[in-house]
Amino acid sequence: CAIFALLLSGTSLNAYSQIGLVLLVGVMAKNGILIVEFANQLRDRGLGVREAIEQASTIRLRPVMMTMICTILGGVPLVLAAGAGAEARVALGWVIVGGLGLATVSTLFLTPVAYLVLGRFVTPKTHEEARLKRELEEAAYTNVEPAE
Repeated sequence: CAIFALLLSGTSLNAYSQIGLVLLVGVMAKNGILIVEFANQLRDRGLGVREAIEQASTIRLRPVMMTMICTILGGVPLVLAAGAGAEARVALGWVIVGGLGLATVSTLFLTPVAYLVLGRFVTPKTHEEARLKRELEEAAYTNVEPAE
């Protein structure tokens, strides 16, 4: 979407627009981490993979949307820039404004799907802690004869 926005606005893919692409990757990663970390916390409380990612996506929707809206609103002055150096600011602004739509959609839809597919292969921390505690208790109560 960011490249499409650049083409529609008639600006080029330059160093400034590439900086905007780095910003988009960072925002996508941050939003994805918000959702996945909250889903992991819900799984530690005993929820299943599907319930955890559904609740995490629902609960974290507002913070993700607030981040997107604020970043887009912050990019609008860059899009409307005029004067010396405006071409660089306009390219950066269009990448931010145009790319965040797709970035947010991919974060809100692809992250839960990926978590649903891959989350089944990871055990929650509480299960792992219980297993380790059980193994330690078994090792502590095992009668081992000292070697002579």
